[in-house]
Amino acid sequence: MPLQLSLAIFIFQDKPSVMRILLAICLSCSLLIVSAQNYYLFVGTYTGGKSKGIYVFQFNAKNGEVQWVSNTDSANNPSFLTIAPDGKHLYAVNEIETDHSGKVSAYSFDPGNGTLHLLNQVASGSENPCHVSITKDGKWVAVANYSGGSLAMFPVNTDGTLNPFAQHIIHKGKSINPARQEKAHVHSVFFSPDEHYLYTPDLGMDKVTVYRFDPKSRKPLSPAPVPYISTTPGAGPRHISFSPDKKFLYLIEEMGGSVDVYQYANGNTRFVQRIATHPENYTGLPGSADIHLSPDGKFLYASNRGDENNLAIFSVDRQSGKLTHVGYQRCGGLQPRNFIIDPTGNFLLVANQKTNNIVVYRRDRETGLLQATLQQIEVPSPVCLQMLAK
Repeated sequence: MPLQLSLAIFIFQDKPSVMRILLAICLSCSLLIVSAQNYYLFVGTYTGGKSKGIYVFQFNAKNGEVQWVSNTDSANNPSFLTIAPDGKHLYAVNEIETDHSGKVSAYSFDPGNGTLHLLNQVASGSENPCHVSITKDGKWVAVANYSGGSLAMFPVNTDGTLNPFAQHIIHKGKSINPARQEKAHVHSVFFSPDEHYLYTPDLGMDKVTVYRFDPKSRKPLSPAPVPYISTTPGAGPRHISFSPDKKFLYLIEEMGGSVDVYQYANGNTRFVQRIATHPENYTGLPGSADIHLSPDGKFLYASNRGDENNLAIFSVDRQSGKLTHVGYQRCGGLQPRNFIIDPTGNFLLVANQKTNNIVVYRRDRETGLLQATLQQIEVPSPVCLQMLAK
C-alpha cells in the first residue's frame, strides 16, 4: 500500500465516512489510469483476398497486447478510415477503381461491444478514393480521389450519415514522370490545425493545393491566398503531418523518397529543408508512404516501401523544425503502408500490406528508437490504422 494512503488511513481511522470517500477517490483514479491505457484499434484493408473489410481490435498501451474484437463482413476495399470526434461514428473510403465508382461509407460504432454498423454509403465523385479526414466538430468529411484526381466535401447529418457531396473539385495538371504523373492524382486531404485551410497533396501535379475552408458555406472550399506549394519535380507528394505546436508542416514524398519541412503560420508556408528517408548510398526504388510525429513532437517517423521496407527515424529541432537522421527500423514485413503511434507515445504499430501483418514496436521516448516486441497480428492486406480511447 502506498505510504500516502497508509497515513491517510491512520489519520482518518476514527472517521469511517471520510475513509470511504478517500478510498472511492483512489479507486476512481485507478480506473481512470487503466482506462487511459486501453484503446480500440481500427484497421482498414483491401478486400481482394481474404479480408472481410474493417477490423476492430483492443490495444493495451501498457504492454502492447492486441486482441481481436470484431470485423465487418461485406465492406469493399475500405482502405482508409477516420473516426468522428464523438467516438461513435467512423467513415471509410471504398477504394474502387472503375470509372466514377468510388464510395464513402458511414458507420455507427458501439463502444460498449466494439462493433460497427453500416449507416449509409455515397458516391465519392470519382474512382479510387484513397484518403478521408473529418473536422473537429464532425460536420464535414473530406475525401481524396486518387485516380480521378479530385477531392470532395460531404456534409454530415446529426445521426452520423453522409449527405451526397456538396462540392467536387477536379485538379488539372501533370508533371515530369509520364508513367505516374500523366495527370492529377490527389493523394490525401488534411485540415490545418485551426481548420481554416485544407491541404491536398497531389502526386501527379507535384503540388500541395491549398484551399480556404468555410464550414458555414454551402460549398466550403475556395482557393487560398497562396493556392499551392510546389514540390521538387518528380517528388510525388503524398501525406502531411503538422507539428504539435502547429509551427511546422512535414510532407512525405512518395516518389522522391524525402521529407519536406515547411515553417507554417496562418495558411502560409516557408521552405526549411528537404531530407531523404533513406541512406545516402541507397540505390533502390523509393516508395515512401506515411509520416507521423511523436506526441511530444521530438521525433518524426516515415515508412518506406519499394526496396527498403523500413521506418526512417528522425529527431526534430523544435526551434527550426529541421530533421536529423537517427536510424532505421525494419518493419517486420513487406510494403509498410500506414502506421500509428499510440497516444501515450509508448508504442508504434505498422501495417504491412503484402505480408498481411501488423507489427508492434516499443518506442523509446528519449531516443526515438524502436524495439520489436513479440506482439503482431495477422490481418489480410492492412492499409490504415486508427485508434480510439476506450
